Amino acid sequence: MFSQSNMSHLYRRIDVETGVSGASAHHLTLMLFNGALEAISQAKGAMQTGQIEAKCAAIGRAIRIIDEGLKASLNPDAGGDLAGNLANLYSYIATRLTSANLRNDTEQLEECTRLLTPLRDAWSAIRPQEATAVQAHMELRA
Repeated sequence: MFSQSNMSHLYRRIDVETGVSGASAHHLTLMLFNGALEAISQAKGAMQTGQIEAKCAAIGRAIRIIDEGLKASLNPDAGGDLAGNLANLYSYIATRLTSANLRNDTEQLEECTRLLTPLRDAWSAIRPQEATAVQAHMELRA
């Protein structure tokens, strides 16, 4: 039989997989922001309770989301300076996460949260139709 914890994990995994398969590009980006912020929060909690393995796993997950998700999805041709600035910011955040991991520094984790939260909030405020229109406009200019 499945334990309550296993069932919870299973339901959450199914929810994420279902959400990803039917999500728009706008929603997928929002999921990446939320996932990175959640992983940073988990890393902070693990750091504070001395759970080294969990801390390392959470920080690694946050870095992968930022590098392989958010940063990799940028289009420098269509995004111009904004895409370049975001790429630099994402690189900085990944570097700070690595440093936080090495030094067990919760302040660096909090800094990463402070940098990502306004981006997530701004992205969330854009309605998907507007995001599609902005993307189409940027592609026409390229």
